Amino acid sequence: MADSDIDPERIRGRLPFVPITRRPPLRLPNDARVAVWTIVNVETWSPAGPMPRAVLPPPMGQPLLPDIPNWAWHEYGMRVGFWRFLEVLGARGLKASFAVNGSACRVYAEACEAAHAAGWDFIGHGFVQRPMHRVEDQPGAIRDTIEAIRALTGKAPRGWESPGLTETMDTLDHLAEAGIEYVCDWCLDDQPVTLSTTSGPIVSVPYTVEINDVVMTAVQGHRSDEIYRRGVDQFDRLFLDGATQPRVMAISIHPYLTGAPHRIKYLEMLYDHILGHEGVVHWTGSEILDWYKGDHGG
Repeated sequence: MADSDIDPERIRGRLPFVPITRRPPLRLPNDARVAVWTIVNVETWSPAGPMPRAVLPPPMGQPLLPDIPNWAWHEYGMRVGFWRFLEVLGARGLKASFAVNGSACRVYAEACEAAHAAGWDFIGHGFVQRPMHRVEDQPGAIRDTIEAIRALTGKAPRGWESPGLTETMDTLDHLAEAGIEYVCDWCLDDQPVTLSTTSGPIVSVPYTVEINDVVMTAVQGHRSDEIYRRGVDQFDRLFLDGATQPRVMAISIHPYLTGAPHRIKYLEMLYDHILGHEGVVHWTGSEILDWYKGDHGG
């Protein structure tokens, strides 16, 4: 799509600008202040192509294929790190939202089946790990992802997180047409908001580029404890703000990053800090959606 085809008013027109200070108050059950949800992201990285991210730069600056070191970095997450997430969340009675590539339902069937058995809420995350701008048939890829999840879990996903949070001008319309009820790509609020599409409304459930290990670890290169230090600060402020208007806090993690041995304890510490507070609900994306739609009478 050429720059001339991008309509900024169409993007802004997806939702009205209403500051959080000027909204009718929402109410969480028992007057809780914060709804916390965890998103575990599982992707398929093909060893035949360039990796979506890299931990090692190519030798002498020349990309080489197959890229075994960087592919193996991700593969470790699925062989080991993912199972740490299952243990950490299960030990605390928490359920994740499971953002999964449709192709991963076959490539990593055992992990996907374990997530389903744990009661995690599946979210479409593209069919392959590729920006939506590089997907030739977006409606087809969305359908294939929905059907792969339906075949594994018995039901279609209600939510969607685009790979890299990427959307073209039409992605939101395709998602709504396919029956997707909420998206994670619009990280612009601490509360759910309603977006307009050509097929009716779709809800943006607050996701995060702040408490997100891709950003903290793979992009910004912070220390292993950054998810704890930043996560505590994020939660504490949202808990304070939630005294007047409830907030949503997302924690976005990937098995090959936070699932590493030197990082996993900081995720445990973050959960234990949050669990030490009353006035918090731990929900999935679908539960947040149902609360928001119910509170609005939708």
